[in-house]
Amino acid sequence: MPRLLIVKLGAIGDVVMAIPGAYAMHREGYAVDWVCNTVVAPILQLYPWIHVIPVDEKALLHSGKTKGLRVMMTVWRLLAGRKYDVCATLYYDARYKLLTLPVRAPRKVMLSRTERATQLLPGRHHTDEYARILLGRKDGETPSQLAPIVVSGPAQNVLPPKGDKPRIALVPGGARNMMRDDALRRWPLESYVELAKLLLAKGCEVVLCGGMDDRWVSDAFTSLEVTNCIATMSLVQQIGAFNEIDVTVTHDTGPLHLAGITSTAVVAIFGPTDPRGRLPQRTNCVALWGGEGFACRPCYDGRDYAPCEHNGCVRQITPAMALGEVEALLVARREGRELLPRVRTPKHTPVPALVQLEGARP
Repeated sequence: MPRLLIVKLGAIGDVVMAIPGAYAMHREGYAVDWVCNTVVAPILQLYPWIHVIPVDEKALLHSGKTKGLRVMMTVWRLLAGRKYDVCATLYYDARYKLLTLPVRAPRKVMLSRTERATQLLPGRHHTDEYARILLGRKDGETPSQLAPIVVSGPAQNVLPPKGDKPRIALVPGGARNMMRDDALRRWPLESYVELAKLLLAKGCEVVLCGGMDDRWVSDAFTSLEVTNCIATMSLVQQIGAFNEIDVTVTHDTGPLHLAGITSTAVVAIFGPTDPRGRLPQRTNCVALWGGEGFACRPCYDGRDYAPCEHNGCVRQITPAMALGEVEALLVARREGRELLPRVRTPKHTPVPALVQLEGARP
């Protein structure tokens, strides 16, 4: 049996978007080993066809040379003697290539900013691009619109039993990992609070989701009758919870991609990043992309953002717009209809004035 080694430690969204490419290799007969960080390891372990090799990424990159070398040598010992047909380091940063020094493989792949064949090309979905690179396909043979691989393994739900009310999840934090805080990706906290008020007035149940680093958002919701699950669930439990959620509203952050591998419908809010490369490519997922007409949008180049103080692109999306998409998804669910994934952009109107979506209902 041919063997594939993937080195993709994190973050959550990048790992989830690389899974369909790994699955395509698995379907072609490859055994898949995956070097990942300890944070995302529980997610990958939900897929029984992936053999997970966890690494303490924080110790590897941020705990000094001595500790980092120890972690590196541990990985080398685990990989030494293993034979692979394909070794794919899905990074541009050459430091990650050091993890595979003991590996001998006829085909070794690493992302490149100069070689088209191994570059994540702009305007294409990251999921399709990872698959193209792993499969070694030419541009004309690029996989298209690969859907997320829905979790088939156990994922414990910790939410209380669902009643008759529509259950809506809000993810107001996120956009942060051990490398940095990407605050420009976040929809403003006050917009999430206003949306929560609108949903409660419509008779919905509102659940707040997020990790340990998102506790700072909780105080903004203390006066509202919401179910606050922030910092109470593991990633696997959060996946289980999303399967009990009717619609999830979030911005471009890790939980968006966790929601993508579950049954929840998704309203995703984008600004500096391009949703055409990141929105889960499955039914009942819609992106609201602010900043139409802004010369700087999208400003994220894969490494950095343009200098920005007002974050006008995401602020252009109003709570009323998000509510309208939530209601449309709830109606479709009640009627048993599946809505195709889509990206919607507001007409160019100065922020913070009310903006109307193109083609939106009056």
